[in-house]
Amino acid sequence: MADLLCGQVLSFSGDPFEMGEAAARHLAQGAVLIDQGKVVAVGDASALRAAHPLAKLHDYGRALISAGFIDAHVHYPQTAIIASWGKRLIDWLNLYTFPEEMRFCDPAYAKDIAERYLDLITARGTTTVCSYATIHPASVDAIFTAAQTRGMRLYAGKTCMDRNAPEGLRDTPQRAYDESKALLNRWDGVDRLSYVITPRFSPTSTPEQLAALGGLWAEYPDCLMQTHLSEQTDEIEWVHALHPQARDYLDTYETQGLLREGALYGHAIHLTEREKARLIEAGASLVHCPTSNTFIGSGLFDMGLARHLRVGLATDTGGGSNFSMLHTMAAAYEVAQLRGQSLHPAQLWWLATQGSARALRAEERIGNIAPGMEADLVVVDLVSTPAIEQATRRAETIWQQIFPTIMMGDDRAIAATWINGRKL
Repeated sequence: MADLLCGQVLSFSGDPFEMGEAAARHLAQGAVLIDQGKVVAVGDASALRAAHPLAKLHDYGRALISAGFIDAHVHYPQTAIIASWGKRLIDWLNLYTFPEEMRFCDPAYAKDIAERYLDLITARGTTTVCSYATIHPASVDAIFTAAQTRGMRLYAGKTCMDRNAPEGLRDTPQRAYDESKALLNRWDGVDRLSYVITPRFSPTSTPEQLAALGGLWAEYPDCLMQTHLSEQTDEIEWVHALHPQARDYLDTYETQGLLREGALYGHAIHLTEREKARLIEAGASLVHCPTSNTFIGSGLFDMGLARHLRVGLATDTGGGSNFSMLHTMAAAYEVAQLRGQSLHPAQLWWLATQGSARALRAEERIGNIAPGMEADLVVVDLVSTPAIEQATRRAETIWQQIFPTIMMGDDRAIAATWINGRKL
């Protein structure tokens, strides 16, 4: 039986960084018809109810029906260490991240964290993530299995490291290639799952390992590749010391076959002009992680790059300080303000949905509401708390209704999450 969701409906016909709020389509009394995991129709609620009288009705009143949120850069194994106190990147890795990731040699522990993580994010309206695992194949199996049981579209890969990490978290160039290839062949394209080739970053991968993974990507060019780029200034200095022959940080990837369309670079805060030009020329994607960048003191991302590159938005669990994409939108707004870049609510919402989908090269499948799109939806209560409700009383536009929820909303604002046409 088809389902008919009624409420305010928000979708996008273009990029608000190019078109402004005209890129958005708002139906004040709209509806979305879904069947067999896909959006069948979008339009006026009365018309769709009359045309589909047998569809199961879900009347959400004045709540907002949107594409589900897409978190384009996370480390699900860091779920248990989120909001750990007081360290910058390198110390964070050594004190918190690496000891926690060592625990994922235990498949039962990996399964527990994977299940917990997906429960936490779906309760906050996130329907797709792109995640790093650990070096352990069991950590990849755990997150894909947990997503598969929920019908989720999910991207993930084994994190590869062969230096500057504890012995229990290091592999080799050959093992990174072999295990990544085996996992790719096991999971990529199964149901709604996609494998992502995943060197953590240049400080923890030798040129030989980066080259091995570049070779694997050349064999499977339809896959994505994810890594980190220019997150902190001391990290960049470390990269220069480890790769003295490189022109810049990006060059450490470029020379090993890890720069082209389908590349996802997290953070990308302190870019040189050459790096910006090459990223644009190559058609790569950047992922903005605002709560992480402020929490561990990395810097302020330049959202002006969204006019030239595919830019997604992410929580960066657990360097980021919250599982919520609403909270992440609020942080993106504040980071942009500090750079003198005022982001419109349409741009913020687009970054968390269609923008992240475009970064993942999945905009034809997810991140929007249109016939034929996969039915991953979030229903957002725009008056979920007394503080938000009073802030919306004088709202004259949909954006004045939405913005208080972006800035103050949390899991209480999520009225429903639908994944693959099924309400969780």
